[in-house]
Amino acid sequence: MKRILTGITPSGYPHLGNYIGAIKPSLDLLDEKCESFLFIADFHALIKVKDPKLLNELTFQIALAWLASGLNPKKTFFYRQSDIPEIVELNWVLSCLTEKGLMNRAHAYKAAIDINKVSNTKELEEGISLGLFSYPVLMACDILALNATHVPVGSDQQQHLEMTRDIAGKFNRTYGETFNVPEGVIGAERTVLGTDGRKMSKSYNNVIPLLSNEEELEGTIMKIVTNSQEPGEKKDYANNILFDIYSSFASATQIADMKQKFDEGIGWGEAKKIVYKDLNEILKPIREKFYLLQNKKSEVEDILKENSIKVREFTMPFLDEIRSKIGIKSL
Repeated sequence: MKRILTGITPSGYPHLGNYIGAIKPSLDLLDEKCESFLFIADFHALIKVKDPKLLNELTFQIALAWLASGLNPKKTFFYRQSDIPEIVELNWVLSCLTEKGLMNRAHAYKAAIDINKVSNTKELEEGISLGLFSYPVLMACDILALNATHVPVGSDQQQHLEMTRDIAGKFNRTYGETFNVPEGVIGAERTVLGTDGRKMSKSYNNVIPLLSNEEELEGTIMKIVTNSQEPGEKKDYANNILFDIYSSFASATQIADMKQKFDEGIGWGEAKKIVYKDLNEILKPIREKFYLLQNKKSEVEDILKENSIKVREFTMPFLDEIRSKIGIKSL
């Protein structure tokens, strides 16, 4: 049976990129022929979020985003990473097996180095925590502690999966067959552009909030960067931020209609109104369910705790097996 796993890091408030890029595709993959593990990666968030109250609030918001989007916690395993201590234990085991050279190639680490080069800092690794450097190992543990077989990945996440496959393979060669070498569900997740044309990210301050009210949503859509073409001029939808964002959530029919409007020279203001209207239709039921859940924090906590107990029914004996294989066992 397939075992699918995916998670979201609570490093910012939920946005459209989270929904289109991770939540919706993961929910679309669910069926009775697979086991699904969906989690909130709160330990990963510690790399960026240093405010304890904020981290707790963002964790709650991400949980609400999953639940409001239609996740049924009785039909999938929905849990918080920090409630599964076996993941952290496995992190040390696999860290002792993973070579530093593999971590040196991680995109996030290399990007941080590049920023320091541009900034002319005295030390190239200034401000780079050990957590940032080695977080691909923890990501691998998220997957391998559950022995997942399939992981939905977008184009910007394929390296993480390849590193996980490398780490799993090395453990299996060293200690005997233990881990599934997970496969990527390529294309299941997609990268969504932000309002400025870069990847939608809290770091770039270019997100379209998932749970904002209608007025705030419309205001954000109106800020999407466009060019200076006038109404009546044919628009190029092939390299257009507004069209790319629209195509990330719109139906095939809606996309075809928008292409025609671009060819006919629709004005940017009118096009943005269509984007807002069609996106709001999708987000409205999610927003309504969110409002119902936001005052039920204890119920959400119960859901996460109950599911973590079920998850640990697998991870605890699996870690016992791993300990035995590496020699950490009774004399």
